[in-house]
Amino acid sequence: MEVKKTGGARVGMFNATWPFATLKVNSSKLELSTGFMGNFVFRSEDISSIEPYGLIPFLGRGIKINHHVKTYNQKIIFWTFGSPHSLIEEIHETTFFEKKSNIESSSSETKEQQTSNGFPIKTPIAIAIVIIWNVLLLGDFIIFFKEGTTGSPLGYGTVLATGMIFTIAFLLLSSKWARKLILKEGYQIYGLKRSLYFIMVISGILCLSSF
Repeated sequence: MEVKKTGGARVGMFNATWPFATLKVNSSKLELSTGFMGNFVFRSEDISSIEPYGLIPFLGRGIKINHHVKTYNQKIIFWTFGSPHSLIEEIHETTFFEKKSNIESSSSETKEQQTSNGFPIKTPIAIAIVIIWNVLLLGDFIIFFKEGTTGSPLGYGTVLATGMIFTIAFLLLSSKWARKLILKEGYQIYGLKRSLYFIMVISGILCLSSF
């Protein structure tokens, strides 16, 4: 039996709303994919308990994963529209917490995944994207204030910046070579797909609106 739910997530101070988080549980592991906040994989022995979290019906309720994986943030929550108690029961029905799962799940693959959590893009690539983005936008604002024109300061720099983000998201979805170049080792694209599609929609709209 496998449980698979779509919802939101909170990792430390950062929050991902529905539908950018996916919880998957089977007899060998529990995995929470949170898009650009990272993927979090647990063996049964990594988790001390799973408890209901939040008091506001339909808005702020979910399950809190109490764990002792040193490389993970201690506050990991999965938000759900359903009943947290029912979800916890479903997780127990997968036999994830039975002794058998402890043996099956203690694989080197799971341990390797636990060391590769966090922001999925390689640090030099992320820095380069941020620098190029800021330079392109700054160019638009410099030209706007220097010439003293009226209207929107968004121009060709904005088009190029949003086009760059759109292209990166598209390449990550379509090209294995791009994923190998941009993503940290160990990251799987399936956990990022919803976020990438969302980025393509938003950047596409911003790019078109700049004309």
